[in-house]
Amino acid sequence: MTQASPTSKVSAPDREAISSLPNPLGMEGIEFIEYATSRPQALGQVLEMMGFRPIARHRSREILLYRQGDINVIVNAHAGGLPSANTQSDKPQISAIALRVRDAAAAYRRALERGAWAVPVRVEVMELNIPAVHGVGSSRIYFVDRHKEFSIYDVDFTPIPTVDQHPPAVAGLHFFGIVQYIGNDRTEDWAEFYHELFGFSALPEAQRFGILPKGRILHSPCGSFYVQLIEPEPGVLDVEDDERMQRLGLGTPDVLATVAELQQRGLAFVESSGVHSDKRGALTQTYMGGVMFELVHDVRE
Repeated sequence: MTQASPTSKVSAPDREAISSLPNPLGMEGIEFIEYATSRPQALGQVLEMMGFRPIARHRSREILLYRQGDINVIVNAHAGGLPSANTQSDKPQISAIALRVRDAAAAYRRALERGAWAVPVRVEVMELNIPAVHGVGSSRIYFVDRHKEFSIYDVDFTPIPTVDQHPPAVAGLHFFGIVQYIGNDRTEDWAEFYHELFGFSALPEAQRFGILPKGRILHSPCGSFYVQLIEPEPGVLDVEDDERMQRLGLGTPDVLATVAELQQRGLAFVESSGVHSDKRGALTQTYMGGVMFELVHDVRE
């Protein structure tokens, strides 16, 4: 089996048949984003300033579920869940993204047929087996089909008593996308990775969002979110070993009103000659050495 990494071509007997499908894995959006950290309380404080609320604890591991609106964020401080690059650092990192799909087993099987590299899952008693493949760096991409009447959290998590399990989103915040840092001259490789495995398509160069429009923007086949690929500045030495999911992008119908509300909660934003909040977007300051959020003007029905 060939890993569908940006350093290798992928191939399979039914390659053309799968590529011809507009949404080959039956993707329906993002179920959760997971951060790995050895400082869960500190990260939780940042998330609460962003409007998230802790609503449930994992039954057997040091993992908390935060939510606002339709956005789920998992904070994983379980020793076995920390990527190797994170074990010697207090800096949190995005360690996983879970994709909502119509059929998790079928999506996982098709991804492997396309050349994805399977992630062995160590399931303990009373835990769900959620299939996953390798993403950028040490990250994982999960496939979840229990997100409607019955969710994955109903099995693996215990609700925190007296806490609203569905806290409203601050100022209409919703998932918009993920920004991924990549190595020099790696844009085409990563664009192929996302296209061949998941069905993403590249937006025209003229179509941009927010206040940080660099790089290549890929649109998910379900039409609900984006992946932005950003290479280092010209002249920077190769940083392939530092490829990672760098920050979460959140959409909002009114960026400046959202900025004002989040500032009241204690969140600070970057305001400089090069980057500043406006009606198109905004960028939070960096917390804990690497955690930041990007706001993008986006009106959802």
